Amino acid sequence: MNSIAANDSLIHFNDTCYSSLNEYLAEKHFSKIFILVDENTHQYCLPLFLEKLQTEVTIEIIEIESGEVNKNIDTCVGVWNTLSELDADRKSLMINIGGGVITDLGGFVACTFKRGIAYVNVPTTLLSMVDASVGGKTGVDLGALKNQIGVISNADLVLIDTKYLDTLPKNEMRSGLAEMLKHGLITGESYWSNFEDLSKLSLKDLDRLIYESVEIKKNVVEIDPFENGLRKTLNYGHTLGHAIESYFLSSPNKTTLLHGEAVVIGMILACYISTQLTGFPKEKTDAIKSLLTGYYGKVDINEQEYAPIIELLKYDKKNTHGNINFVLLEDIGKTKIDCLVEEQMIIDAFNFYAS
Repeated sequence: MNSIAANDSLIHFNDTCYSSLNEYLAEKHFSKIFILVDENTHQYCLPLFLEKLQTEVTIEIIEIESGEVNKNIDTCVGVWNTLSELDADRKSLMINIGGGVITDLGGFVACTFKRGIAYVNVPTTLLSMVDASVGGKTGVDLGALKNQIGVISNADLVLIDTKYLDTLPKNEMRSGLAEMLKHGLITGESYWSNFEDLSKLSLKDLDRLIYESVEIKKNVVEIDPFENGLRKTLNYGHTLGHAIESYFLSSPNKTTLLHGEAVVIGMILACYISTQLTGFPKEKTDAIKSLLTGYYGKVDINEQEYAPIIELLKYDKKNTHGNINFVLLEDIGKTKIDCLVEEQMIIDAFNFYAS
C-alpha cells in the first residue's frame, strides 16, 4: 500500500513502516529516543517494534497505566518529569506505541515539552489506526470530560502495522470498527456498503478498509485542519457519544464503555434526530439501528439517566455561543453541521434507542 501524505505527517503501512522509520532516524540524528507505552503494549507490541528498529541512539522506555481514566494532566506531569530526569532535550524524539490514550497523551506531552519535540505515532488498536493517530489532535481529558485540554499538532510519522491487531481483544476491535462505520455514514454508500453485513467482514478485508478510512479522514483534515467547517462532520455520533462515554466513566455503578461503544449509541441517536429534523429516511434509520444493535448489543440507559447525560452536552467542543451543535445526516454521505436540537428531541431519541 502506498504511503499517504497528510498535512505535516507521512502515514506508512505495514512493511513500509520500519524502512521509513529507520531512514527518518538516520536523517534526523536525534539525541535520545523515548518510547511511551502502557503495560499492554509494553508486553505485546514493544518487542515486535524494537526488533525492527535500526539505530545507535539511546532508547528509554516510559510506561504509563492503560485506560481512559489515566488520560489526564497528572499522567502528563509524570511523563514530563520522567523526560526531565532522563535528560531529554529539544532534539529528543518521542515514539507513542498504543491506542488512542497513548497517541493523544503522548502527542500532547511531546508538543508541549520544551515547547515541542518531534514525535511518531505507532497506533496498535483499530480505533487509533483509523481515528486517533491521524489528524493531529492531541490532548487529555479534564476529569470525566473528554478531550478538553489539547492542541492540534501533527506527528512526523504515523506507522500503521496491522500485525499489532493480532494482540487486540475482540471488544477493542469492535470499538475501532465503530469509527469506520461512521466514516461510511458521512462519506457515502460506496464505503458504507462494506459494512451492511458485518457477519461477512473478515480480517482479510481490514487492510483495505483501514487504508480507505485513513484516506477519508486525511481528505477531510487536509481541507479543514482546525475544525472550522468540514472537519466537524467527523464528529457525527460523537456529541451524544462523548456525553454517554463521560457519564459511564464518572458513574461508579456503571461499567465503563469503550469509545466506539458509546459512539455507536450516539450514531443511532443522531440518525433518529436526523430523521426528525433533516429528512434522513426513516427506513435507513431503522436499518442502521438494527445493524448496530445486532452487532454491538444494546446498552441499558434508563430515563433517570437522560438528564445528567444531556447536562454533559454543554462541554462538547463544537459548541459556540452557548449553543449545542450537532452533526446530522440528510442522507448517507450528505451531512449538515451546526444543527441545534431541543432537549425533548434528544429524550425522544433515547426512547427510540431503548425501544
